[in-house]
Parts: sequence; C-alpha cells; structure tokens
Amino acid sequence: MSAQERLADALYGAGWSTIKKLPEPVAVRLGRSVADLAWKRRGKGVLRLESNYARVLPDASPARLAALSRAGMRSYLRYWMESFRLPAWSRARIAASLDVKDLHHLTDAMAAGQGAILALPHLANWDLAGAWVTTHLGIPFTTVAERLKPETLYDRFVAYREGLGMEVLPHSGGAAFGTLARRLRAGQLVCLVADRDLSASGVEVGFFGEPARMPAGPALLAQQTGAALLPVTLWYDDSPVMRGRVHPPVEVPESGDRRAKTSVMTQALADAFATGIAEHPQDWHMLQRLWLADLDPTKGPA
Repeated sequence: MSAQERLADALYGAGWSTIKKLPEPVAVRLGRSVADLAWKRRGKGVLRLESNYARVLPDASPARLAALSRAGMRSYLRYWMESFRLPAWSRARIAASLDVKDLHHLTDAMAAGQGAILALPHLANWDLAGAWVTTHLGIPFTTVAERLKPETLYDRFVAYREGLGMEVLPHSGGAAFGTLARRLRAGQLVCLVADRDLSASGVEVGFFGEPARMPAGPALLAQQTGAALLPVTLWYDDSPVMRGRVHPPVEVPESGDRRAKTSVMTQALADAFATGIAEHPQDWHMLQRLWLADLDPTKGPA
C-alpha cells in the first residue's frame, strides 16, 4: 500500500469514526470550510468541475462558472458530511431528510413483481437516497461499487453501505451483472449510478450537445429481465431536506437488435439525467473527465 493510499484510508476512517459524533451545526460549518478551502486552492478537481459546468451552461461567464464551482464544492462536501453521519441517523431522521416526487413510478413497478432498476447520476447524495429506500420504504436493494485502492478503503465503503441495508457487489463484469439479473428476476430492486463509463463497453450518447459514454448495464438488465428502468434525479435546496424525482420508465424499443435498443435506452437515460443536472448543476458532483473530447489517450481518464 502506497503512502497516498494509506493516507486516503486513514482520512476516510477518521471521517466515519469522528464526524458522525460532531454536533450538527459544527459538521455543517466544517463541511463548508473544507469546501471553500478546496475551491480557493483551484486544484485539478475544481478546475475539472468548472470545465464540466461549462458544458452544461455554455453561455456562462467565467465569474458565473467560478461561483457555480464554489457552490458545487459546498454541495459535494455536504454529501460527504451527510454520508459520514448517516450511520448515526435514526430511521425517523432519514425519513424526514428526503422528499421524492412521482414515487409511484417505483412503487407501481415493485407492486407489478417484475423488479425495478433505479439509475442515477452523481447528483446530491445517492447514499442518503439509498438509505431512505431501505429504511423508510422498507425495500432492500442491490448495487455495485467500484473497487477502490487500497482494498481496506473499498472494504470500508462496502461495510458502510451494507450497514445502511444495501447489498453491495464488486464491479467485476459478468459476475456482478448475473447477480443483478437474478435479483431483478426475483422481483427485487437494483440501484446503479450510471452517468459515467469510460470502459470499452460504454455506450456513446449525446450529452449537452457532445458525445460522452455511459454504462450499458441498466438498459441491458431491463431488456433481459423485464424490469422497469427508472431514471432518478436528486438535488438540494436551501432546506436540510434533499429533493428527488423518479422519472417515467424508459421503455424497451419494439424493434432493433440488442445493441440498437441499448443505445436508444441509454440515450433516454442521459436525457433524463441532463434535465436534472441542468436544473441543479451545482449538485452534480462530477470532478472527473466525462466527455470524449476531454479524454487524453496518453494519460487515461481522470
């Protein structure tokens, strides 16, 4: 394990063990202070965030993009402060922390017994949304987590999410896909963060007028299992309550081969994600490259 990996593991460990014990106002102030400090340093992540926001708001001035990236970093640190504290929240606190529009799309799909796939972009706090689903709605679900380095850090993330009632599978290609398909065929719920995939299997989509790649998994699972594919967008407002919307199901096209159907369905997901991101860009925590034009083949994605 490298020194950088040991540091990352130690920092995340301290976050989960210490920050959840802080009084709420102290944690809020700490998150905002850390966000503002990171924003002022103008590091790679902040610059990438601004660059991504420029794709979402192409007419924004440099001053507007700078203000937006500051708000974006505050939103990002709110996500982390909430996530570190989630294991200590009561069921009542979790239930009161999210308000969801058009929830009937999910409850109707689950009642039909065919299973459902919730596909989300990196908006607001998807961990809080997941905890709300498992504790408030009482619906367990399965998700996938990218293997992080060091392995101990990945184990922390898995233990944290399993503690919130989620079944977490490692991102290991076909094995994870097969398990997800079995869960859906049993009428269960699968939740996937699905706005970035730079692998060879990623599906090219138009996203804010430029090509990007997003994962094929949600569309393929819906085709193979008959489960409803439901885009979800999340956002913060000025209250302590996070907001969300379950969008109408993405239908499987009646004609075309599997590849063509997957392309159409993934584009529909991208379009739904874009509506939520355009309305609340500061809550889109995309501090990495996404659009194909930004990828440097000599350095790989970042």
